[in-house]
Amino acid sequence: MSGDERQDGPLTGLRVVEMGQLLAGPFCAQLLGDLGAEVIKIEAPGVGDAMRQWGQEKPHGKSLWWPVVARNKKSVTCDLREADGQRLARSLIEQADIVVENFRPGSLERWGLGYDVLAERNPRLILARVTGYGQDGPYAPRAGFGSVGEAMGGLRYVSGDPEKPPSRSGISIGDSLAAVFATIGVLAALHARTQTGRGQVVDSAIYEAVLAMMESLLPEWELAGYQRERSGSVLPNVAPSNVYPTGSGELVLIAANQDTVFTRLATVMGRTDLLHDDRYTTHSARGANAADLDKLIADWTARFDADELLDRLHESGVPAGRIYTARDMFNDPHFKAREAIIRVAHPELGDVPMQNVFPKLSATPGRVRSAGPELGEHNDEVFRDVLGLDDDAIARLSERGVI
Repeated sequence: MSGDERQDGPLTGLRVVEMGQLLAGPFCAQLLGDLGAEVIKIEAPGVGDAMRQWGQEKPHGKSLWWPVVARNKKSVTCDLREADGQRLARSLIEQADIVVENFRPGSLERWGLGYDVLAERNPRLILARVTGYGQDGPYAPRAGFGSVGEAMGGLRYVSGDPEKPPSRSGISIGDSLAAVFATIGVLAALHARTQTGRGQVVDSAIYEAVLAMMESLLPEWELAGYQRERSGSVLPNVAPSNVYPTGSGELVLIAANQDTVFTRLATVMGRTDLLHDDRYTTHSARGANAADLDKLIADWTARFDADELLDRLHESGVPAGRIYTARDMFNDPHFKAREAIIRVAHPELGDVPMQNVFPKLSATPGRVRSAGPELGEHNDEVFRDVLGLDDDAIARLSERGVI
């Protein structure tokens, strides 16, 4: 690593080998790289990760998703289905702290890259495995995508308009959640390794990552006989917490369901009488009368343009905000002050805007060091400097399509 790389976050000095494609595994490796780890991504020769082609508008034929999900990574090509490719991978993994993969269970084992084999040569290795259904159980062999995990984990059923079929969010939330939980598992395994000296397997299933976010859905069903349903823009029995109209045509979200906050809202509305109305005096009462309460609030918010309304709410300590699009984020002074959006140099796309490293650490913050690399961009660097291969060996592997 260079001198600069040694200053790039709390995971500096750790080496991650990423295998797999699309989002669930690669996002985990992106998070580790954001926090300073050296991430070496293994891709199929001539093809690479399908994420290189995903996303909207592709200036110069380039995906605009790839610079983000592959940031802070080094790309090497290696055919894991070839014996020589498997040997290369094993040699690289011998010198790694963490491997992240999201192949279907059994794939690594077929290639001679199972954890028993890898740990024999590198007992400190942590292997993060991100799949649809986990490494065991009757569904483990199935192909698993994030959308299916969202459905089986319970998220899709409660998402959307109650009069329409289950909806989805506009992002790949199931994949991302599995990646975040895999990252948490890796960090926990790193701490355990300081005590035991040994690594372990982190098993992150998409459907379980989604299930973990489902709050009290399970005890509500079994102990109370209550089935959560789709509820549109609100949560059942939580009010007021909704989007409301303004005189300027914009929508503003107001979240004032807590007793003290509702008191502030009623005061700024000039409706302190609501604080003595049995329909609105408690959290439960407001939830039961949410529709009537929302109408009262909407009639009031429609009298102001969005700026004036938000000024009044913020001055009164009522949580509220616009429904942001990307344009709003670029123009927001708070985003700018906290550097929530940064620009990263790209050889063809110029400066690519993307979200900054998060969370922020006060003493050892992470940093985006580079946008997503070209396919095989780091072959020479990794195969020479890390594995010690000479020119002839690299040329032979290239000629045979192994790299």
